[in-house]
Amino acid sequence: MEAGTVTVVKEDMQDGGQAAAKEAAQFAAADAAKAREAKPAAERKRTRNLSEDKRFKLFSGTANRPLTEEIGRHIGVPVGEAKIQRFADGEVYFQLLENVRGVDVFVVQPTCYPVDQHLVELLVMIDALKRASAARITVVVPYYGYARQDRKDRPRVAISAKLIADLLTTAGANRALFVDLHAAQIQGFFNIPVDHLFASPVLVSYFRELALPKLTVVSPDAGGVERARFFAQKVGAPLAIVDKRRTDINVTEVMNVIGDVTGRNCLIIDDIIDTAGTLVKTVDALYAAGAGAVYACASHAVLSGPAIDRIAASRLEQVVVTNTVPLREAAQKLSKIKVLSIAGLLGAAIESIHMETSVSTLFS
Repeated sequence: MEAGTVTVVKEDMQDGGQAAAKEAAQFAAADAAKAREAKPAAERKRTRNLSEDKRFKLFSGTANRPLTEEIGRHIGVPVGEAKIQRFADGEVYFQLLENVRGVDVFVVQPTCYPVDQHLVELLVMIDALKRASAARITVVVPYYGYARQDRKDRPRVAISAKLIADLLTTAGANRALFVDLHAAQIQGFFNIPVDHLFASPVLVSYFRELALPKLTVVSPDAGGVERARFFAQKVGAPLAIVDKRRTDINVTEVMNVIGDVTGRNCLIIDDIIDTAGTLVKTVDALYAAGAGAVYACASHAVLSGPAIDRIAASRLEQVVVTNTVPLREAAQKLSKIKVLSIAGLLGAAIESIHMETSVSTLFS
């Protein structure tokens, strides 16, 4: 009897298990059908028009307002109304003239010359947005000042790139968007999400259309090899490297060229052109090695001090840069310098961040 009782219990358990499994399968099939019928969240969000989205606003500092306005035209939204003034001693005064409570806010401000002034202005703007109860504050910094001070390369020096990251986060930034950081590891200095864009898609498109014959892509130093290699792969060209030794701040001594550049069109790839000292020495080294013609391109045209005069006097055919940094009037008049806009790239990234879709497609 006991054995029979046990047998009955086992059968009930088996029947119950089969019924539960069947019911679970039915629920799973129903859920799968609903999932097929429903649109993915990202797709639903992409149907929204930013110009009609009351939870999105774009603001600009004074560093590069034309770029912000161009970004606004690309995504179909006006630049937000704000008042930026300075006291007689240079102190920044910022006031929002629009309600941002619960809004996803993007602030465009490269920390270009004068670096400290534009940096403090950005910090004050972030603080004002935070105190006005913005839901999320994303700083869009096309050019990240102090990025070259990303490590202790000498005794008793500051890691200023990390300090700026801390300042932006402490001020209230919830997210950051950068273009061509001098060192990619700077992303790790932030404890907030960071999106790192590259200007190379814009630059690659230009040189593909230019279709220079016998093209060789040149890295001006060992640190830029990865950037130059990516560019070379995109345009289908070989790679050369210039061995460079830096003797002091903004002072370099070119040693030699690694790779065959004889009779070839050379394209120097860099992220920043500051005083152009490295650039013109690289040009001289390439011509000394037998290059036919030399071009250059960079993401950030800082062009400090004697840079414009050096470029004008150099044997460079053309210098192609982007508008992450506004050009000085003298640079705008120099025919050797051509400016490409990254407003479309930044606009697409801003739209993707707001709609919570992937920005990885912008890297190709």
